[in-house]
Amino acid sequence: MKSTMRGPGVRTLGQRVRIVRVIVGVALAGVFAAACGSSTDVRTTTSLTVTPPGPVTLAVNGTQQFTVVAKASNGSVLNVTPTWSVVAGGGTITSTGLFTAGTVAGTFTNTVSVTCSGVTVAITIIVTPGVLATITVTPNPGTMPINTTLQYTAVGRDANGNVVAITPVWSVTAGGGAINAGSGLFTAGAVTGTFTNTVRATSGTIFGTATAIVTAGAPASIVVTPNPATVQTNATQQFTAVVRDAGGNVIAASPVWSVVNGGGTIDAVTGLFTAGGSTGTFNKTVRAASGALADTATVIVVSSPPPAPIVALGSLNVVGILAGSTVTCVTGGLVKADIDIYAGSALVGFGPCVLTGAKHLADAVAQQAQADLLVAYNTLVGLPCGTVIGTADIGGTTKAAGVYCSASTIGVTGQLVLDGGGNSNATFVFQAGSSLTGVGNIILINGAQAQNVYWVNGAAATIGVGSAWQGNILAVSSITLNDNVTLLGRALTRIGAVTLGNNNVITLP
Repeated sequence: MKSTMRGPGVRTLGQRVRIVRVIVGVALAGVFAAACGSSTDVRTTTSLTVTPPGPVTLAVNGTQQFTVVAKASNGSVLNVTPTWSVVAGGGTITSTGLFTAGTVAGTFTNTVSVTCSGVTVAITIIVTPGVLATITVTPNPGTMPINTTLQYTAVGRDANGNVVAITPVWSVTAGGGAINAGSGLFTAGAVTGTFTNTVRATSGTIFGTATAIVTAGAPASIVVTPNPATVQTNATQQFTAVVRDAGGNVIAASPVWSVVNGGGTIDAVTGLFTAGGSTGTFNKTVRAASGALADTATVIVVSSPPPAPIVALGSLNVVGILAGSTVTCVTGGLVKADIDIYAGSALVGFGPCVLTGAKHLADAVAQQAQADLLVAYNTLVGLPCGTVIGTADIGGTTKAAGVYCSASTIGVTGQLVLDGGGNSNATFVFQAGSSLTGVGNIILINGAQAQNVYWVNGAAATIGVGSAWQGNILAVSSITLNDNVTLLGRALTRIGAVTLGNNNVITLP
């Protein structure tokens, strides 16, 4: 009988068959691993290692090549072809793992996905903005009263609209106030107006702008004109009240009128005063009130009718401004009369400036106004000189009625007092061979009236900031009223332009 005992190196037929099956199985496992993208045998790949690991930070439109290493359970590296995809936005990826960021910045969590034989690894992508392309300043426009503050902010963005962090430098380029260079806190000035693109935020070579609109502040003062007013018995006189804020800017108001010391009656709404039948001086009798503010004016009631004026103004009686070329107003202006222009026709700035009368631009009415101006001008310059004042500044003096002349310029700095001597028809004529320059106030006393004051200039007239001017200005060339000038009278030029600054008020005398 044969022995059934076998040595350690001897295999039975059944054992040899089982060994062959295992070898074949290992070989098949290698085949599944190589076909990673379509394998159904999850045991072939047990781990995936992606390089670079997440999160990955890229600028917009930036690229990143990803690679992957697959390993079996025994640690051996497998030759695989994984499947790449983007599942949560942020960009696109190719079949070889080349990722291209999109144009939208943000954090895209677990968006890059790689899968092999059922094993998946996800990578987070952080897309950062591109270079700064624009700066937007808000509010735009920003509106605030004088002397108050407003916070401006700036947002930077790249070419695709993504927000870019910036620390801008702030500045003011076109007036209107001042700004903190670091914080963007804007402090409005005392002058009203629209200051276009004045607030600027700058980062490097990129900047953005915003407009500041400065409005009038709270009412601070009210002034009644004319003061004093000389009125014939039973005749009428129109009074005007101007309300201003602390910066001298005109504020629209509807004052309540009253008579508090006799002399006549007044329309409570319009300010039209009607003198009584008794003559006399009625001190501080016409009162205008607006809220807590009030001002008064004196009325002198006379019985004798005034003589014919020294010069007939004709159609100019209703005209506050007459220009030969252009009339320009910046902002806040108020003209309580007609505006005529001939032979030009350019009227600029109405609004925001306000005109309560009519406008005649290069029409027959304006042509007649220029004809009447020429007659009046020639009459006034033809008057014989009573007092030669030369080029000396006549500010700080008191003048009686008469004709004053200078072969060149007339200057008024400070206060000039014109004394009517108790005659409401007293006439004052100032003849300048060239220009008139005034920076101050014209004070009328003892019956002197603005309608009987004439400033006749062979060239231009310029009235300085904040002046309270009275009388009729007749110039050959330009007339300029700077900021916050009030004119109780007329601005009439034969061939030039009339230019108003900020917050001018023109009222007929």
